[in-house]
Amino acid sequence: MTQPKKLFIKTYGCQMNVYDSERMAEALGGQGYVETATPDDADMILLNTCHIREKAAEKVYSELGRYKGLKEAKPDLKIGVAGCVAQAEGREIMRRQPLVDLVVGPQSYHRLPELTAKAGQGAKMLDTDFPEEDKFEHLSARPKAARGPTAFLTVQEGCDKFCAFCVVPYTRGAEVSRPADRVLTEARDLVERGVREITLLGQNVNAYHGHPRGLAGLIRELARIDGLARIRFTTSHPNDMDEELIAAHGDCDKLMPYLHLPVQAGSDRILKRMNRQHTAAQYLALIERLRAVRPDLHLSGDFIVGFPEETEEDFRATLDLIGAVRYGSAFSFKYSPRPGTPAAERAQVPEAEKDDRLQRLQALLGQQQKALQDAMVGREVGVLFEKTGRMPGQMVGKSDHLHAVHVACEGVRPGDLRQVRIVDSGPNSLKGVLA
Repeated sequence: MTQPKKLFIKTYGCQMNVYDSERMAEALGGQGYVETATPDDADMILLNTCHIREKAAEKVYSELGRYKGLKEAKPDLKIGVAGCVAQAEGREIMRRQPLVDLVVGPQSYHRLPELTAKAGQGAKMLDTDFPEEDKFEHLSARPKAARGPTAFLTVQEGCDKFCAFCVVPYTRGAEVSRPADRVLTEARDLVERGVREITLLGQNVNAYHGHPRGLAGLIRELARIDGLARIRFTTSHPNDMDEELIAAHGDCDKLMPYLHLPVQAGSDRILKRMNRQHTAAQYLALIERLRAVRPDLHLSGDFIVGFPEETEEDFRATLDLIGAVRYGSAFSFKYSPRPGTPAAERAQVPEAEKDDRLQRLQALLGQQQKALQDAMVGREVGVLFEKTGRMPGQMVGKSDHLHAVHVACEGVRPGDLRQVRIVDSGPNSLKGVLA
């Protein structure tokens, strides 16, 4: 009997890359590959990369360097680089790291079986095209294995916004949406295999246009699926939060009261330099409209400090916006230039000022996160249990507001959705008892 080949995938970055890695593994499963948790015994290593974080490419080269010994010991080992760094620097990766056998961009990974087969014959393969065909239509059907209670589902890719700091339009391409019927088919399949919560993914997910009524229309269709208990979506742009989607937050019970809505800065001058195409006042008005229909909505955001030409006054405007919104969680970063983007060519803020501003911003966000988390004590929330905890008899799940919740209980299994009374708030999670 032929032994299966082993595939190790290392995933960097966002939830969309997590979803892409799953689909890559499924595509290669048809070629006889099974996943392994370590690169040491792999027949193929695949790095699914992200270009958003600072020094992303250098981190990939560093990781590849660690595999030199494995390649020397096992010449038949195939090494591939996928994702956004592959898209941005495909030929340079091949030049700098001869041990790499294939490079594939995020819109071409449906071609992995063909590329892998040719690499197996000794060819060096590079595919960073933006193909005309829909990659999802060319991927093999998802296997029928049981799944955990939560899953990601990509519905939209690419971005047309061209924020001055961002490489996504260049690495993922223009905005495209999957047809609603195909999304619904995949969602039903996930639910049949045990999934109870689906998070819809897109670089600009609320720009989704694969349903006549946009993302709100898709969410309402998904809400009709028996067995699907929860729906979330990420990441959104304020300019694409239309009236129907706002209304869905108020009247669709399965749409959870948690929204990731990046603003990046609170200064209108910096927002304009970022090409965000909205003002701080417009963002705050949008938050008011959302909270009018869903008062318990928890907000998450993204913030960049030290954007080129940012002054102390600009930064204080960002702190003022954060104070007005009251975020439940947020991601915050120092600006770092991305080659080829407009902001990379502008006057940069000194690193010491970036460091100082990031510390101050994160301190304020941390205070808000703790206050909102502490305010959950005494409340009853729905918790979807996902796994056993570290303590005997303990289960861990996520609340409606995406808080991690630890509960000591018996007779509860992963996939159970139960009401829980919160009794304590810790540094990064809540403690509860079954209601």
